[in-house]
Amino acid sequence: MWEGRPFVRAVNGFYENSSFYVITNAKSEKMKHIQENPEVAVCGEWFSGHGTGKNLGRVCSRENLDIADKLRAVFGEWYYDGHVDEKDPDTCILQICLTDGILFSHGTRYDIDFTQQP
Repeated sequence: MWEGRPFVRAVNGFYENSSFYVITNAKSEKMKHIQENPEVAVCGEWFSGHGTGKNLGRVCSRENLDIADKLRAVFGEWYYDGHVDEKDPDTCILQICLTDGILFSHGTRYDIDFTQQP
């Protein structure tokens, strides 16, 4: 049992309009944790942030056609080589809606409030 302790995972994501999108499995531990507590954190080499995780449902659902096409294009090198099983009903898209973040660029820190987008 994880008992509310945070976990760190490496995932591949695609960023668009203040959200990251990740292909995963609805039965994975990360999705179980997000279902219990949707608050998440993300980080990379020059960026870290917070947000809310949401299961958008099946990759092949009508609602996900646009973002699924973008994910296939971005991850085309490995998408079809056994990493993603679109026939599995539990293969889903995780959306991480960012709330805040910090970006470092050329020695300057930028604090970003994603909730105040125009």
